[in-house]
Amino acid sequence: MAQIRHALTTKRADDFAAWYQEVIAAAEMAEESGVRGCMVIRPWGWGIWERMQRLLDDRIKATGHDNAYFPLFIPLSNFEREAEHVEGFAKEMAVVTHHRLIAGKDGGLVPDPEAKLEEPLVVRPTSETIIGDAMARWVQSWRDLPLKLNQWANVVRWEMRTRMFLRTSEFLWQEGHTAHADEAEAREHTQTMLEVYRAFADEDLALGVVAGEKPENERFPGAVETWSIEAMMQDGKALQAGTSHYLGTNFSQASGIKYQNRDGGENLCHTTSWGVSTRMVGGVIMTHGDDDGLRLPPAIAPQQVVILPMLRDKPEDEALISYCEGLRATLAGQTALGEKVRVLLDTKPGKAAAKRWDWVRKGAPVIIEVGGRDMENGVVSLLRRDRLWDEATGKPAFQTPTKDIAGQTVPDILGDMQAALLTQAAERREANITRGVGSWDEVVAFFTGSRYPGWIEVQWSKPTGDALDQVVEKLKAHKLTIRNVPIGAAPVEGGCIFSGNPAVERILIGKAY
Repeated sequence: MAQIRHALTTKRADDFAAWYQEVIAAAEMAEESGVRGCMVIRPWGWGIWERMQRLLDDRIKATGHDNAYFPLFIPLSNFEREAEHVEGFAKEMAVVTHHRLIAGKDGGLVPDPEAKLEEPLVVRPTSETIIGDAMARWVQSWRDLPLKLNQWANVVRWEMRTRMFLRTSEFLWQEGHTAHADEAEAREHTQTMLEVYRAFADEDLALGVVAGEKPENERFPGAVETWSIEAMMQDGKALQAGTSHYLGTNFSQASGIKYQNRDGGENLCHTTSWGVSTRMVGGVIMTHGDDDGLRLPPAIAPQQVVILPMLRDKPEDEALISYCEGLRATLAGQTALGEKVRVLLDTKPGKAAAKRWDWVRKGAPVIIEVGGRDMENGVVSLLRRDRLWDEATGKPAFQTPTKDIAGQTVPDILGDMQAALLTQAAERREANITRGVGSWDEVVAFFTGSRYPGWIEVQWSKPTGDALDQVVEKLKAHKLTIRNVPIGAAPVEGGCIFSGNPAVERILIGKAY
């Protein structure tokens, strides 16, 4: 096997955190903004988020939801109505107290004491309370139900330790909120949206997630049940990629979301909420990236194919560009993964090799180089981002199909690549989940014996109250958390690893972002 010189300076195995930051910079996805905890999302990074938005929005609307928009500022009194909810977010809330600035004694600007708000406004950390107010106005009768709303917005949660895409003070997300006539329908909808997220994460992002219920201590503040999809990153850590919550009547009680039933009586609505955010972009990086940069599933790549003519600033360049434009037009007319192929003809000045490595780092699924000799022979040089290297030679693994064959086969390559990335992620996840751990000592040994240990699946008795608090403290001491109770896990047999009591379910434990 020949020595391969990779496009990044940091390797995943050496420093995964530094590698992650280098991928974001090298792929020109985002950069620091100068405001603590906030980032500038650059066009390539935004293009990925736009693709994710488009695909998920279609899935959400297919389940009967309408998009709406609600205010960024929420009166503090809204949160005070729901004590458990506000307790979960109080330490992260950004609060507006004044509406005007004036010149201070030292010449700088200070809040005008005369412009103090009568009631502080919280910068949206989540929208249950403000949307609850709207639902209380819009729902009057059983005929108004179910009410299914979705919002694409930004939120602010004042984070102490930030990392781009994964944990920022301001981030972008989608949050859905629904109101239902009864518990059964609301619980069913909670599961419907969990499955929407699972399908989106697997089929579009190729993450290979595990869906399941969160334990009591990990529930969304004020929720009766919280369900999640968990993705395994290449360093073995877990990323909570999305959550779906059954809220019971807790928020309906606080906001007065009631309806007149068919018999003329009055009932509280059962509500749900669910959301995913730009942290899924971070999940894509850490699931699929390699030592050459980002690798994008074709479904979310802003450009699926990039054509690079090897221009020499000579008159013959015109013929080469025309040759490449013919290929671009052919590919743009093809369909892959249910949509027209997104293809870019990159004619910007620069050496072809340098431009190639720029697109490699950005994760463009297919890169096609065309030089004068290629044009003369009627061929192209095609590179698959998921099969970048010829390990025997240590050189890029170019294929050289004819122009016509490339135009016909690239859609199939994109479909194959999408499936291959999911297979890789799912196989890596399964290979790094250790089962059969029977004691707490084994848990501790497992997570102290490896730099990137993965997850373990263990059995527990589903304790509550003080017994659960003791388990959480044990886990916290080793920076561990319960990820979820996987749907479809094997039946339990034997005792709980924490208490020795009869086990009732299996849980996944791991370190997490």
